[in-house]
This record gives sequence, C-alpha cells and structure tokens, in this order.
Amino acid sequence: MASIVGFPSCFCRDKKWHITTLFENDRHFSHLSTLEREMAFRTEMGLYYSYFKIIIEAPSFWNGVWAIMNDRLTEYPLVINTLQRFNLYPEVVLASWYRIYTAVMDFLGVPTKMCWTVNRGKGLSPVESCEGLGDPASFYVAMIFLLNGLMMSLFFIYGTYLSGSRLGGLVTVACFFFNHGECTRVMWTPPLRESFSYPFLVLQMLLVTYILRIPNINTGSLIALCVSNIFFMLPWQFAQFVLLTQIASLFAVCIMGYIDSCKLQKILAAHMVALLVCFILMFGNSMLLTSYYAASLVIIWGILELSPKVLKSSRREVYVWVIEGCAWLFGTITLKSLTSLVFGIADDAHIGNILKSKFIGYKDFDTLMYTCAAEFDFMEKETPVRYAKTLLLPVVLVVLGVIIKRAIKHVTWSLSQAGQCEREERFNQGELVYHALQLLAYSVLAVLIMRLKLFLTPHLCVMASLVCSKQLFGWLFCKIQPKTLVFAILALMAIEGSANLQTQWNIMGEFSNLPQEELLEWIKVNTRQDAVFAGAMPTMASVKLSTLRPIVNHPHYEDAGLRARTKVVYSMYSRKPAKDVKRELIKLGANYYILEESLCVSRKKPGCSMPEIWDVEDPANSGRVPLCTLMSKDSRPYFFTVFENSNYRVLKIPKE
Repeated sequence: MASIVGFPSCFCRDKKWHITTLFENDRHFSHLSTLEREMAFRTEMGLYYSYFKIIIEAPSFWNGVWAIMNDRLTEYPLVINTLQRFNLYPEVVLASWYRIYTAVMDFLGVPTKMCWTVNRGKGLSPVESCEGLGDPASFYVAMIFLLNGLMMSLFFIYGTYLSGSRLGGLVTVACFFFNHGECTRVMWTPPLRESFSYPFLVLQMLLVTYILRIPNINTGSLIALCVSNIFFMLPWQFAQFVLLTQIASLFAVCIMGYIDSCKLQKILAAHMVALLVCFILMFGNSMLLTSYYAASLVIIWGILELSPKVLKSSRREVYVWVIEGCAWLFGTITLKSLTSLVFGIADDAHIGNILKSKFIGYKDFDTLMYTCAAEFDFMEKETPVRYAKTLLLPVVLVVLGVIIKRAIKHVTWSLSQAGQCEREERFNQGELVYHALQLLAYSVLAVLIMRLKLFLTPHLCVMASLVCSKQLFGWLFCKIQPKTLVFAILALMAIEGSANLQTQWNIMGEFSNLPQEELLEWIKVNTRQDAVFAGAMPTMASVKLSTLRPIVNHPHYEDAGLRARTKVVYSMYSRKPAKDVKRELIKLGANYYILEESLCVSRKKPGCSMPEIWDVEDPANSGRVPLCTLMSKDSRPYFFTVFENSNYRVLKIPKE
C-alpha cells in the first residue's frame, strides 16, 4: 500500500519541481516586477491571464464574473461573453481559489507574499518584486504546475494498470522525463489551454482503458468518464478533435469485434452527455454542436442501431467492416456540413483549410497565418530521431508489432467463426488494440501539425509500459526476469535521456522586454482609459492585460468574425493604399495603431513575411512598396506618429 501511494506522490513532487525549476531558470520569474510578469505571458497567454486578473481585482467574485461575461475591452465595440468564446473556466476557478486563499490568510493574519526592491542596473529604474502565493501571477503559475505534477502521478497509475505491473508505470514516467521536451511545453507557456486540459485527458484515457477491460460497465465508471470528458473539453477548444480520434478508434475496435456494440453505446452516451453539459456551460457555444466530433457521435450511434437490421449477415465479414467504416466517414462529413450550414457557423472553417494546405498546397490569408508558424508546420525530421535516441521509438515499435500480430491472428479467427475460448481471448485484447489505433491517430495528427506531438509523445510513453506486460511478453519472461529486462532498457534509455534533462536544466535566462515596457508605460500615462488600440495579436494581448485599454483584435483566432477583424488590422502590412487602410481601421473604432517594423521585414520561411502573405490575398497590389515600410519612414498625412522606440511605433488615427 505504501508503494501504491508513495510512488505517485514522489512522481508528482518531482514533476512539479522539474517544471517549476525550468520556468524559473528561463525567466527568473520570482524576481520580475508585476508588469514584467504580465509581459512574460505573451500572445494567448496574456489574454487568458487578463480575465483572471479582472476577476481577482473586481469588488467581488461575482462582479468579476459578470465583467468577463459582458466584456467590451476585447473586441471593441462589441460586447462579448468571453466565457462562451475563450474556454475561461480555469481562470474562473483559479480566481475563486485565489480570493478564498487571500481572504482566509488575511483573516488569520498570515502573510502571503514577501516583497523587495530589485535593482535592474544598466540605468534602469528599480522595481518591486513579490514572491509567494499572495502574488497573483505566482499563484496562477503554481496551480498550473501543481495540476501537471498530479498528471505525472496519473501517468504512473496509467502505465501500471495498462501493463499489469508497477514496472510498467516506472517505464512510462521514465520515458516521459527522458523525452520531456517532446512531451510538453507547460514549463515555457503555463497559461495555454493544454496545460489545464491535457491532465484530464490522461485521466479520461485511463478510465476508457478500465471500461474496455472490465466485462460489465458499472454506472460509476460511466459517470467518471463523463466528468473527465467535461473537464477535458471545457478548458480547450481543440479537445473535440482529440475525442473525435478516440471514438473513431473505439468504433474500429467494435467493428473488429473486440468490444460489443452495447458497451460502445454506453461509452457514446457518456460522451454525448458530456458534450451537452459543455454546450450548456459554454452558453450555447455553437462550435461544439456543429463539430465533427458531435456529428461522429450521432453517426456511430445510428450505425450501431441500424447495421444489424440492414446488414443481416451473422458473420463479421470484411465487406461489412468496409461498409460501416465508409458510412461513418461520409456520414460524419455530411452531417457536420449540414449542421454548419443550418446554423450558419464558419468558425472552424479554417481547420479544413489548414488540412487542405497540407495536402494540396491551398493558401489564403488565414491559412498562412497558421501554417507559417513553426508549431503548425509538419513534424520536424529530427523528432523521430530524438525518439530513437532515447529508445522510446524502438521499444514502442516492438510493442506495436506484437499487438498487430496478435490482432491479425484474432481477426482471422473472427472471420472464420472461431470457438468461444478464442473469442474470450480476443475480447481481453480490446484495450490494447484501442491503444494501438489511438497511437496511429496521434501519429497522423503529429506528422501533419508539429504542435500536436504533445499527444503523440506521452502516448508513446504509455505504450512503452507494455514492454512489462505478461499478456504480451509472457513467453519472454519465462526466459529472463522482467526486472532485469526493464532495468536494462531503462539504463540504455538513461544515456540519452539524462543528457536531455541536463540540457533543459542548463537553460538559463532572464526575461526582459524594455521596448514593450516603455510602450505600455507610455500608453498608461499618455492615453485616455477609453482609447482603442489595434495592432499585432501578441501585442494587443499585452496592451489589454497591462493597460486595460480596449482593443479591436486579439490572439484567439478561432472565431470567424475575429479573423475578419484581424485581417483588416493586418492590412497595415499589406501593399494597400494608406487611405483605404485608415478608412477600415476607423470603421473598427480604433484610435491608435501599434506598428511593429519587425513584422514588416521578418521572414520565418519563404513566402511567410507579412507582405508576402498579403500578396496571396491581394495580388492586385503586388509589387508596390509595403505600407508598413512607408509608415516607418513617414506616417503623414493619414496617420500621426505619437510614440516611437526601437521596436514599436504608435500611430494616432485622426478622424476623417
């Protein structure tokens, strides 16, 4: 019992210490001022943290919640419910905890933070820096790191349960640490949605494994699955695509006869209830009900109901599998298209365009804004090499090969109507076949979009635990002690794995962004509280967070209306006439435009500078000098430069 509790507790503590150390080493976060900490939360991170800040600074918790549900700062002049749009329940929960914590500590007279003056040198003014859970940014980050520490405990339990051995749990955890840079980015970008959401996916997949393994599903298991689905979907808009791959994998497992349709329908029911609850809690977020995930749930349920009646063959023939698979694919696409058409929803249209760009080279402004970013490119060729060096890939390929071999054998038995004994053996393999199919799905996602290797790499670590499975390698364990084999593998993994860890620990830095600090301080002092700003998405998040000025665009790019606004704002980097750009900015209500020369000239790869992106969208003006270049020289007569430093130029937009 001590080991059952002790191992997960140790791994939780070690994981939390590891990511906390990396974060502190990279930014020296504990010695930053409040403004510097806010600037350290760049792009989406700053946008999400701004709502946490609004709630904790409001007169009461409910005043804060009302403020973010009736927000006029984020997409001025629109009033939007940010809880509906931005998956902000983590910020609501953490803000409530922070308010409770500080209230209790104040009542007890216990200090919650320690502050001191930091001399920054180089002629810079000293700043006050506070450390402790009473500091909002420190509390926020600490809770995220705690959650991800608990996730490591879950990985140990997951690997142990899947493999049937605590050695399997140890292998999973060791693989995760040895490949830490490929598994997560929480230590660099804590506020991103995946930091809150992914731990609940680990719990959810553990529950799915349990449900697939037990012969009869109890109500408690389904309720737990439903709750874990809700906790996974609420914080992250991308969760629905991951769950789509899961139910597709489960459907394939059912088609092949590894689980019966009754069990799958109960799992689907838990998914449907969770989806409905999320729809309600997200105030009717239409992207949930018009998603491929929702359409797939309905289509699979319909196939399970109708297939026995329409396809009356008692044998599981290959042609039946093909018919059911095609019915799922075409039915899901058709139903999704119809629901989007009926409800007039185009918020997720960019997802299809991104996929088109991967296969047929499709290009438009919105697609290039994604695909020009490294994280949305194809997986790096070096990634599989790094997997191989830590032996993660070779071990998983061996495990996968054994599962595929057994699956083929059992499918052959199924097609030949094998006896009951053989059927029982096949049914006991269902969770392993599911994990193999899920691995293939994650591999496809990661190859297409590098960012999504955060699903692939941890799942590889879980699959590696099966090297300890007597079910798969019992014949080998008769010849060699499992402990001997496992520790030999871990010793070989540790050669490259320890080097990877040392590389991460050696990363040392200190956050500083003086040009942006100057910009934000200037805005606070020299502009009205209701002055409206437009500019690059990352900068707008910082402006909203640190100055509380209204902005017309922001980094959460998942809404069709916001994408249209951002396109207007980014026309400053096009080759359009200044007069046309000014007219459109005035329509948005902007008073100031923050111009960044780096966006005008930087080029991450061929065709990816902002003027080149605009050449695809606006070929009529191709060949002209980019407007941003003209503005950096002389902004008159259409704009007036009111602030300038090495990185930023603030242009005032005079009314016509």
